[in-house]
Amino acid sequence: MAFEKPSGFSLWRNFINSLNGFIEVSRRENPMKAELIVLAAGVLVLIFWDIAIWQKAVLLVSLLLIILAELVNSSIERVVDLVTKDFHELAKHAKDAASAGVLVAILIALIAWAVVAHIYFFGS
Repeated sequence: MAFEKPSGFSLWRNFINSLNGFIEVSRRENPMKAELIVLAAGVLVLIFWDIAIWQKAVLLVSLLLIILAELVNSSIERVVDLVTKDFHELAKHAKDAASAGVLVAILIALIAWAVVAHIYFFGS
């Protein structure tokens, strides 16, 4: 089955394609489901937590970075699966590296939240 790319640029079509990709990953990937729950909980905390707006922005971006990393990870996994269903060492390395990207994003978020919490509870 050949994929025919529509001609011309359409901001709306690009937005719909992006939304479809996000929805597809959200439905099929359990880690993404868990990360979306963490994002929702984090947003609720940020709504009620009395911290500076820049701190809220940093913490929100740190959570969104996890979502971004998971989307990239899922994309790489799908492309690798499309190319080969057989075990191949390079395919394993590609999947492991993409997964490591998610881990780094989670560590960044944990550090950001820990620093802001430390400032909030103990001062600078």
